[in-house]
Amino acid sequence: MNIGDVSERSGLPAKTIRYYEDIGLIRPQRGDNGYRRFDGADVHKLVFLARARSLGFTIEDCRALLALYEDRRRASADVKHVAQEHLTSIDRKIVELQTMRAALSDLVTRCHGDDRPDCPILEDLAGPVEEPTERPADGPQR
Repeated sequence: MNIGDVSERSGLPAKTIRYYEDIGLIRPQRGDNGYRRFDGADVHKLVFLARARSLGFTIEDCRALLALYEDRRRASADVKHVAQEHLTSIDRKIVELQTMRAALSDLVTRCHGDDRPDCPILEDLAGPVEEPTERPADGPQR
């Protein structure tokens, strides 16, 4: 199969397939003419990678998962560990997003959204304005 066929079957753009080859996630054969030749196993790996990426796994996580998938003597605990770390990261991001949402929601609620120039959203984004501090004079003042 050529890269166009594999792109269609895997649902990945040819550019992504070439990138995955460049970073060593897949290793298609090369014909005498130098063109890539893909087989069913390559398509299967690309579908695997597309699914893993759609779940938010990093490239390095994908590399680890693909290695585990190809290792028939793997321990499922190793697979679970990679997935659990990613799940923990997702949970942390959800908490961060919920915190951001609550803060932004509060600002939107406090903003009148009318013709007045005062805006709590802009005031919050600008942060507190620090007053210049007076520098102590050297020695007693007279």
